[in-house]
Amino acid sequence: MRPARTPRRLAALTAALGGLLLALTSAPAATAGAPAAATPVEANGQLRVCGVELCNERGSAIQLRGMSSHGTQWYPHCLTDGSLDALAHDWNADVLRVSTYVQEGGYETDPRHFTDLAGRLIRQAGERGMYVIVDWHMLHPGDPHANLAAARTFFTEIARRNAGRNNILYEIANEPNGVSWSRIKSYAEQLIPVIRGVDPDAPVLIGTRAWSSLGVSEGADESEVVNNPVRASNIMYTFHFYADSHREEYLATLSRAADRIPVFVTEFGTQNYAGEGANDFAMSQRYLDLMAAKKISWVNWNFSDDHRSGAVFSTGTCNAQGPWAGTASLKPAGVWIRDRIRTPDRFPAV
Repeated sequence: MRPARTPRRLAALTAALGGLLLALTSAPAATAGAPAAATPVEANGQLRVCGVELCNERGSAIQLRGMSSHGTQWYPHCLTDGSLDALAHDWNADVLRVSTYVQEGGYETDPRHFTDLAGRLIRQAGERGMYVIVDWHMLHPGDPHANLAAARTFFTEIARRNAGRNNILYEIANEPNGVSWSRIKSYAEQLIPVIRGVDPDAPVLIGTRAWSSLGVSEGADESEVVNNPVRASNIMYTFHFYADSHREEYLATLSRAADRIPVFVTEFGTQNYAGEGANDFAMSQRYLDLMAAKKISWVNWNFSDDHRSGAVFSTGTCNAQGPWAGTASLKPAGVWIRDRIRTPDRFPAV
C-alpha cells in the first residue's frame, strides 16, 4: 500500500492521539490504582442462619466454597503465607476449614501449641478476606462428650482471642460415630452456650450421627434431626460425603434435609470414604449441582500433599514450598476442585 500524503498522516496521528487521551481520561475504575474486588468477607460481613440457609449480614442467602486443611499436627507446612495467598487469590476460595484434631497427636498432646496454631490460621485467612471454620476434629472416640471439657477450653479461648472478628464459624464436633443423636444433641446444647457467652453472633456447625452423614451410615436418616433439633439459634448441621462411596441414598438424604434444616457440607471428597482411590468426578458433580441449586455451602478435603488421592497437592509440594498457584503441583482431584472453586461467586449485590 502506498503511504498516505503527509497532511493526511498528520491528521490521522492527531486524531489517534486525541482518541488515546480521551480513553485515558474516561477509562473505568479497573485501571491502576482502582480498588480490588470485594473479598468474600467484605462482600457479606457477619454471617447468620436464616431459615434453612446461610445468609449474609443483609439477610441474603449465599453459598461459600472452599477447602479444608488436613490435620494441623501433620501438615502445618502446607498452610503458609504463599499457599494461603494462592487459596484466596488464585483459587478464589471463600472459606478455609482449620482442622484441629483432638486425638491422634493433636490438641490433647499440646493444647497451647494447637490453640496458637488455629489462632494464627484464623488471622491469616482473615487478612486475605476468607471465612474460617474452626473445626474441632474429634473422630476417635466417636462420642463428643469424651472431649467436652477440652472443647469448652479450646472454644472459649479461640472466641476470646478473636473477639470482634466477623469471619468465624465454629464446627464443634467433626464426625460423631457409634453414638446416638440424642447424645450428640446433649453435647451441642452444653457447648453452644459456652461459645455464645463470648461470641454471640457466629454460626455454630453441629456434627451429625454416623460420621456426619445425618445418620445414613448407621441405618438412620435426617428425620431424627428434623424431629429433635438442637435447642439453639443460628446453627447448622453438617453433612460429609465421599462420592465414590456415598451414592444415591446419601445424595437423596442431603437433598431432603436441606429443605428442612440448615445444612453445611464441611467435608467431602471425590474418592472413597478414606479419601483414597479413583476419583468419581461424575458423581461429585451431581452433588455440586445439587448444592449450587440449594445454596448449600461446602468445603473439600483436603489442602495438603498427603499421599492419598484426596490431597490436592502432589507429594513433596509442601516441603518444597510450592509452587502453590496454578495447576503444576496439583493432583487430578486438585485440578478438578480448583476449577470449581474458581468459578465466580454469585453473592448478592450490596
